Parts: sequence; C-alpha cells; structure tokens
Amino acid sequence: MSDRITVEELAELMKKAAGITVAPEELRQQQESGFDAFGLDSLGLLGIVGELENRYGTPMPPDAEKSKSPRQFLALVNSALLAGA
Repeated sequence: MSDRITVEELAELMKKAAGITVAPEELRQQQESGFDAFGLDSLGLLGIVGELENRYGTPMPPDAEKSKSPRQFLALVNSALLAGA
C-alpha cells in the first residue's frame, strides 16, 4: 500500500464505494471536471472518504468530502497521507 492515492485507485474507490464505473484514463483527462460529471454525489464521496480512513487508519481532511473535482480531492487526500507518513 502506497502513501499516495492514484487516479487508478480513485476509480476503484468510486466503483466500490459509490457503484460508479469510470475509466482511470477518463478521470485523468477530466481531472478538473466536477465529480457530478461522473455521476458521483456528496454521499458517494463521503463513502470514498470513509473507505480511505478505514484503509489507512487515519482521518482524512474535513474538506475532502467537499472536493469538487478529482484533482482537488487527490491533492487534499495525498497531502494528508504524506503528512501522516
């Protein structure tokens, strides 16, 4: 397990926590798009945050569940993971 979440892992988490299938390449190309463009709502994002907290045993930043885009989410989560490492 690494100390950074990749686009591929985010795509897997979207499928596992919210039931939304999106190709990692699509996420990579549309990192600035809102999560709503992928069909992910705030409840789905909250599920992803919960999954990450369980996986890493550390709280994620409070703003992570309010992230508007994949790029913003990955930046917040990865900075928290690196700080906790």
